[in-house]
Amino acid sequence: MTPEQINEIKKLAEPIVEQEDLFLVDVEVKGGNETILWVYVDSVNSNVSVEACTKISRELGFVLDAHNVITSKYRLNVSSPGLSRPLTDFRQYKKNKGRLARVKYKSSEGYIKLEGILQEVSEDAIRLLAEDDSVKTIELDSIVETKIIPKF
Repeated sequence: MTPEQINEIKKLAEPIVEQEDLFLVDVEVKGGNETILWVYVDSVNSNVSVEACTKISRELGFVLDAHNVITSKYRLNVSSPGLSRPLTDFRQYKKNKGRLARVKYKSSEGYIKLEGILQEVSEDAIRLLAEDDSVKTIELDSIVETKIIPKF
């Protein structure tokens, strides 16, 4: 699938996702013999319900077929990103404030990995409280990957 097709899918999906008071996180295409389209959605204030994913899937499937964006057979999956996927949207950082995160970022010394509690989130940076009680401010533009670490 081309980048143009993925962008078209995102443009078609966003208004449908927003109707459910959610936001589009990412669109991913997988598959070999059959194309599998993953649409990841999240919410700022709550969890993502199965009902919302089902509704989005139905509506988006109709819209994709009507616009003939995907010309071959495909399977559409709508889901929340889950803990294994990195944070990709600013709103996800705000939602996960207070949780343990592993951040990989680029600095003048190269790539650095840091774990800590996500304390603050602003428009251009996050602040982590590390295990040694030091506080590190990391510019969003320098972040390569952020993953939330679940506590059991």
